[in-house]
Amino acid sequence: MSRRRHIRRWITLTLLAALAVGGVWVAVQLTRSVRADGPDLCTADVSGQQFHLTPEQAKYASLIAAVGVTKGLPPRATSIAIATAMQETQLRNLNYGDSAGPDSRGLFQQRPSQGWGTEAEIMDPYYSASTFYAALVKVPEYQSLPLTVAAQKVQRSAFPEAYADQESEGRAFASSLTGQSPASFSCSLAPATGAGDPAAVRKELTTAFPSLAPEISGREVHVKATDSLGWAVAQWAVANAKGFGIDRVDYSSQTWLRENRDGWRTTQAPAREIVITLASGPGA
Repeated sequence: MSRRRHIRRWITLTLLAALAVGGVWVAVQLTRSVRADGPDLCTADVSGQQFHLTPEQAKYASLIAAVGVTKGLPPRATSIAIATAMQETQLRNLNYGDSAGPDSRGLFQQRPSQGWGTEAEIMDPYYSASTFYAALVKVPEYQSLPLTVAAQKVQRSAFPEAYADQESEGRAFASSLTGQSPASFSCSLAPATGAGDPAAVRKELTTAFPSLAPEISGREVHVKATDSLGWAVAQWAVANAKGFGIDRVDYSSQTWLRENRDGWRTTQAPAREIVITLASGPGA
């Protein structure tokens, strides 16, 4: 083989290897930042950064945030909780563990053998989130600790440094879903396949936010709330839109529409009331 052909072949192989490595890197980055399939995607857009979840993940992130808001905890607590659940289960309510903790269960992979509760209790995400927060607030000065340190003091993980990988995402989702960042959480969803049930939305809302008294009017659920609590409720509704067949959310001069892929838009929405509109069903 001539020297020129040898060099040409070496360059070609080097470029192919670089492309392969680059392709793997891109795939990993896309997997980390975009976890949704098809048209359904939820996004927190905070401080110029965007982070994404599937609607299923968004449901659990909003639940964790709602429990934190209900307990009167600071957004930092919710940041730690969401980041921990992202690292432990990718925000899934798992009914299995791993080799390091075969009896681990739920959003936070809590273990009955370590006193977190029964398996049935841990599989209840409200119970799981509540017990995580109860343990977190017992950590002295948890708000000023690095996230990975605070999370580890609660979880006692074999890989404590891993929690830091989710810190930016946890902070963004917590800021949106606790209502600290208005109109910053949105979901882009395919059309609802059936009619939404206002009674089911009211029931879940009163579980997530027990102090509220949602009222039903036709296909709408009305919730009186203001300031950050109002935005926590409004963005909870968006995060749960796919599961409950929610088509529209109105609050504080902003409207989220299921078919709008550009997030919230400025409207004449009421300032002291969240209005959640349910889908009527195909062809209705």
